[in-house]
Amino acid sequence: MLNFDYSIPTEIFFGKGQIEVLRKEIKKYGKKVLLVYGKGSIKRSGVYDQVVNILKEENIPFEELSGVEPNPTLETVKKGIKMCRENEIDFLLPVGGGSTIDCSKAIAAGYYYDGDPWDLVIGKAKVKDVLPVGVVLTIAATGSEMDATAVITNMETKQKIGLKDPKIAPKFSIMDPTYTFSVSERQTASGTADIMSHTLENYFSRTKSAYLQDKLAEGVLKTCIKYGVIAVKEPDNYEARANLMWASSLAINGLLSYGKDASWTVHPIEHELSAYYNVTHGIGLAILTPYWMEYVLNDDTLYKFVEYGINVWNIDKNEDEYNIAHRAIEKTKEYFNLLGIPSTLREVGIGEENLENMAKGAVKNRGVNGKVGSFVPLAYEDILNIYKKAL
Repeated sequence: MLNFDYSIPTEIFFGKGQIEVLRKEIKKYGKKVLLVYGKGSIKRSGVYDQVVNILKEENIPFEELSGVEPNPTLETVKKGIKMCRENEIDFLLPVGGGSTIDCSKAIAAGYYYDGDPWDLVIGKAKVKDVLPVGVVLTIAATGSEMDATAVITNMETKQKIGLKDPKIAPKFSIMDPTYTFSVSERQTASGTADIMSHTLENYFSRTKSAYLQDKLAEGVLKTCIKYGVIAVKEPDNYEARANLMWASSLAINGLLSYGKDASWTVHPIEHELSAYYNVTHGIGLAILTPYWMEYVLNDDTLYKFVEYGINVWNIDKNEDEYNIAHRAIEKTKEYFNLLGIPSTLREVGIGEENLENMAKGAVKNRGVNGKVGSFVPLAYEDILNIYKKAL
């Protein structure tokens, strides 16, 4: 196991009725709120009314930034920064999923920066200070409610990149599984795939001595496999929604990655799909993951796929090792199909026209020494081949 420093500064309020803590939590950090949300689902579900009523009852003034995109854009971040400055906002309250939270984190970081906030995303400038952020989570997927990353899309340059800084982690997150009852089948499936992908990115690592982290990861994966389908078929199933919601946080809050060499691969490759085609993130990850697995399977990586097949998919350990590996990959693909997710890029409207540019973008935006990832570092040609196989 490798050395690591670990801190999770986000306080979690999990369960039914936890929205009531909003009354006291906001007052710890600010006096005027920017309420950030997407395109209206929180109004249809009733969560918006709950939040607004609490703000009004507690005499907490607020402004609203609505319409945050599924892949939040730099333009929306700039709009939010402008609103905060013009209205003397000192606290950000995203109500929604990862997109809304990521947008809010980027606004929080950009508030104290005089230049283009994109500079912070690409590392041209460092985050010096941030506005505090609190979260009301309504979708189990990205884990943004408990991490220090904000993924932002620059439509002009066709880049989707993550801003990472410990200071942008939320001060608190309210996680009520009942708020996810109204999430659509497609979003539930996409969210489940996203959680699984975060876990797989951490699981497939060359660090062989992180036994505990691997066992935790296998538990998260089996939780998703069990409850993802249930949540799709029974949207009001509290047990399923609760387990998925907590899995989304554990998949990315560091528990599975600290002590390991786990530089991600599939995420940077998928980010290009979202940047060019605005593909739903979890859908893109689910399509690409099995093709990535097949591409990196070889004699050196076989051991990890065998572990995965036996411990996650319950494949007989007495089978031939390559059979176990291939069956595990096929079961992964079949499970995503069971959730209603397509298997190819063409099914989500992606053809050959931008594959080369996307492969170059993945290396440029997230590569180190011309390669992406650490389990099997991938160069431009490798990424292009994976895209082609996934068509």
